Amino acid sequence: MTVKDKYDLSLESRSKNHYRNFWLYILYILILSLFLCTLFEKQADSSGIRGIWIATIFGLDWPHSSSSTSFFRTSIDRRIKQQKNSLIKKLNSLRKIGINTIFFQVKPDGTSLYRSRILPWSNVLTGKIGKDPGYDPLKFIIKEAHKRNLKIHAWLNPYRVSTKTDSKTISSLKDTAFSCLPSVYVKHNNWIKISHNQFVLDPGLPEVRKWIIKIVEEIVKFYDVDGIHFDDYFYYEDSFSKLEDDDTYYKYSNRFSNKENWRRNNTFLLVREVYKKVHAIKPNVKFGVSPMGIWRNVGNDPSGSNTDSKNSSYDSCYADIKLWIKSGILDYVIPQIYWSSSYKIAKYNVLVKWWADLIKSSRTKLCIGLALYKAGTYSLKEPDWFENYGITEIKKQLDFNDNISEIDGVVLFRESFLTSSSKISKKIVEYLQKRWKVNKRNNFNSPV
Repeated sequence: MTVKDKYDLSLESRSKNHYRNFWLYILYILILSLFLCTLFEKQADSSGIRGIWIATIFGLDWPHSSSSTSFFRTSIDRRIKQQKNSLIKKLNSLRKIGINTIFFQVKPDGTSLYRSRILPWSNVLTGKIGKDPGYDPLKFIIKEAHKRNLKIHAWLNPYRVSTKTDSKTISSLKDTAFSCLPSVYVKHNNWIKISHNQFVLDPGLPEVRKWIIKIVEEIVKFYDVDGIHFDDYFYYEDSFSKLEDDDTYYKYSNRFSNKENWRRNNTFLLVREVYKKVHAIKPNVKFGVSPMGIWRNVGNDPSGSNTDSKNSSYDSCYADIKLWIKSGILDYVIPQIYWSSSYKIAKYNVLVKWWADLIKSSRTKLCIGLALYKAGTYSLKEPDWFENYGITEIKKQLDFNDNISEIDGVVLFRESFLTSSSKISKKIVEYLQKRWKVNKRNNFNSPV
């Protein structure tokens, strides 16, 4: 081999090495970029829950068209497109603000916003109970939310059948009698009671408990939800419309000497069985509740909070959240602490600290429900909410939360008060974006 040949081979070898090193360098950059993106995403997720409730009862947050009967006369395709686009717009807005978890109301009463095998379709979708909307809202929002790295918890009101008891309501419920999925009001009328001027299921009936568990089961089985969520409506009464359940009590009370403890046991059994069912089907799906912000007042129980409210989850809703947490049957709890820091009979800071102390030795995660709906509104009892569009009070509450290690996040009530076009909402959005230092890298604006 000549010297020239050796030289040519050397050049060829070096050229190959440079070529290989170039692609190794490119590969290294790609791997590093992927790692950093994943790291930043994990850091964003680890900052805790920044949640929002989307209420569908009366179409409060969605679908707004439910308040307009004329809208339902439009074509099916137009209605579906409008409802889907509305949801996408909300998800995009919430993602930009910094929200990472959505509690979407799928069972506002005895109807559903998903393709149930038990419940008729909700009238908020089409104007008529039981009418097929032509798509599955829960399936749709899960798909679109997960695209945006948002978690979805299916929010259920377990016992409510309807919000009214008038003749028009009864007629609409009876109209489902001959459909493939009649209302529970028709199918199991012996389960129905009146409480707080609403039709509700009797929580003392074992058959009711089993029925609710079946509803939870179908959601967890057939939908990729991140969680199952109950609100604070367990036993729900007022002084003018109490639940008449003496007959159920006498039949099922067994070892209980008073109705109050029997009622509390009924809600305990439901929550325990729902927890077991959820984790038996999908162990990674979370189950939690959002009770009243006060478990009990210290005046009624030495272990209660230093508050003096007329209502509490233990005495008004017969929901012993403290027992549920100690029994390990809640993955998370979101007490609705809807008062300001200076409200004398129920101070925000006092209640947050009480809940933080309660969950210290438990496996239950704690988030705080915050009264976004009060921001910017004047009240003689709670004037703090009016100052600076409510931002001063919101900042106080979030600052206080940040200094308590037991708190895993905050959930705002509710979506329309955050994403409306009002000046109050815009100011709050600006504040939250700055506080949460939202990374606007992910911007999804594609319409349906």
